Amino acid sequence: MNEPQQQGTSNSFDFNYPTIVAILYITSIFTGFGGIVGVVLAYIWKGEKPDGWEASHYDYHIRTFWFGLIGYVLGFILTFILIGIFLLLAVTIWMVVRSVIAMLKAQKQEAMPDPNTLWI
Repeated sequence: MNEPQQQGTSNSFDFNYPTIVAILYITSIFTGFGGIVGVVLAYIWKGEKPDGWEASHYDYHIRTFWFGLIGYVLGFILTFILIGIFLLLAVTIWMVVRSVIAMLKAQKQEAMPDPNTLWI
């Protein structure tokens, strides 16, 4: 006989708010505007007094966006002397890695250990 399936098992993917922001950041590589939508949502959801673990994610995502934007602007300016290509690639990898790590923590509903760090 078939046993009833339990909802909310650990094998399901949870589209909580920090996960949505991380997905938007990753999609910004292809769309160009996902990061802007993500940071706007992070600011909105941070203002709604989130659960303890979510608050650290919003700080982490907001810092990721702003430092990533600075890195992209510098990379774009430096492309004229060819160094910028490497900087743009490094910033892209940095943002993807930070977003994936944040998404993995959000799936476990764990707080980011140090949301103010620029490292991973």
